[in-house]
Amino acid sequence: MSIDTTFLRRCVSALEYAFGEIDALGDAGEYIYDIYRAACVKEFELVLEQSGKLLRKRLAAFFASNQQADSLAFKDLFRYAAKHGLIETDAVERWLSYRDHRNATAHDYGKDFAEATLKLLPKFIADAKVLADVIEAASDE
Repeated sequence: MSIDTTFLRRCVSALEYAFGEIDALGDAGEYIYDIYRAACVKEFELVLEQSGKLLRKRLAAFFASNQQADSLAFKDLFRYAAKHGLIETDAVERWLSYRDHRNATAHDYGKDFAEATLKLLPKFIADAKVLADVIEAASDE
């Protein structure tokens, strides 16, 4: 049985679109830049949270009960995913840094946080697409 990644993929697509619009604008002084930047930050957060939520479901097959998977912290989800061969260890390190970035700036929605987030997005988008494929793969392989 595969896990539905429709919302995750939609969020990744929205993030990719907004980031592409920023790249096309090139002028950080316009209001539309600020709007797309804010959209990127919000979609980054949504993709991060959805990734953890769905990865938890994907990992449930490796535990004796769903409760064991439900008890894992966000970072542990990615460590277990690597342990079970679902993702590469270098990808785990990036996911942990994405989470650290989000946690370190959880209450800082200023320009510096937003600009730092934009720098993460090219690799984050690629990682999120790969993770969506992993999550969607049949759990009973």
